[in-house]
Amino acid sequence: MTDLIITGNHIVDCYNDYYGPGTIYITGEHIEKFDKTFISKFTGFNQNTKIINAGELIVSPGLIDIHTHLREPGREDEETITSGCEAAVAGGFTAICCMPNTNPTIDSQEVVRFIRSRSTHAAARVFVIGAITKGIKGEQLSEIGDMVDAGIVGISDDGNCVMNAEIMRNGMEYAGMFHIPVISHAEDKNLSKNGKVNEGYNSTVLGIKGIPYIAEDVMVARDIALSRFTGTSLHIAHISTRGAVELVRNAKREGLEITAEATPHHFTLTDSLLKTFNTNLIVNPPLRTKDDVEAVREGIRDGTIDCIASDHAPHSPEEKDVEFIAAPFGMIGLETSLGVAMTELVHGGIISIKDLLKKMTVKPAEILNLPYNGFRNGAPADITIIDPDYQWVVDADKFKSKSRNSPFIGHKLKGKALYTISRGRIVYYDAER
Repeated sequence: MTDLIITGNHIVDCYNDYYGPGTIYITGEHIEKFDKTFISKFTGFNQNTKIINAGELIVSPGLIDIHTHLREPGREDEETITSGCEAAVAGGFTAICCMPNTNPTIDSQEVVRFIRSRSTHAAARVFVIGAITKGIKGEQLSEIGDMVDAGIVGISDDGNCVMNAEIMRNGMEYAGMFHIPVISHAEDKNLSKNGKVNEGYNSTVLGIKGIPYIAEDVMVARDIALSRFTGTSLHIAHISTRGAVELVRNAKREGLEITAEATPHHFTLTDSLLKTFNTNLIVNPPLRTKDDVEAVREGIRDGTIDCIASDHAPHSPEEKDVEFIAAPFGMIGLETSLGVAMTELVHGGIISIKDLLKKMTVKPAEILNLPYNGFRNGAPADITIIDPDYQWVVDADKFKSKSRNSPFIGHKLKGKALYTISRGRIVYYDAER
């Protein structure tokens, strides 16, 4: 028996290059059938069948966030797997990939299995990224093979850079054996040590020690060289500088398996905002210059940057309500990523809605080999329905996340997820529209 039917005039299935009318029939957790027709009136279906007439809204395979910090285990006061997934579906994400800088670190099969078990009944699917090194300390490789057996889809020391090139090489070689990518947090700690913001005019005026752009550039160059040597797929996390974008562009031209992501704050905000002393602007990598932002936008436009990632990093109010330079790095982003990207990139004329959705569905799935193939029979029933013209104001009181550390609070955005369907169930609906 069909449980849910979604019909609309604007199906955007980037996996199968289909853009047009369609009707999706869902039974249980999977797509039963997809027809390339819009049905305005239904007859003969069981009264228990739920029908969503999306009309002129956009119906897309579920959004995927490739870079999320869930904080559980260890800092459940900031976020839990449950609350993080609630925030995800409120932002239109049906799947998120959690980073390993938890406590304990995701560096063993036991922690991987704990997270996968805890996420079984969560609103969104959770895919696990394991640590390259034990405790993300950069000193000794984690149990990569065991973690692969437990279900990880990639490895990263995000939050820390693997400074030792030999250890990074070994990590890449292990990852290559198991056909998973290495995700690089590119930051030379010797160059960035004790820095809090981008090094430049604004850091000088404010008297704050800066993090120079070269700290990112040299590590992107090193890791591309290691990827070339080992033949392992490399993904550059939260790219933020003009130099790093150009390095990735050249690596792609060379034919290397290099991909990259950009966050909404790095293609929107600049370090000129630091004069407001809003601690939610303290992020790593730091907000860069207008020139860097323009370079990131160009990288998104020409395909150098493959996907949009939130880098959702929750912190408690007590942690952020401190002296500016004492604030920890990070801002939340799951509930604002789509809105900011729609506003800045689509309505801003940088890329089309199709290109944006490709960067938020197909590309993350390809990079991490996730089990998605769009609206095909038997495919997972993970779907996002978007109103591209819906105007709304970011309200901290409406966040599903346990944390509130967003610099976008109060911003007017255009474009929002109205329905999120995960595993065939409606897990989010914006009733205020």
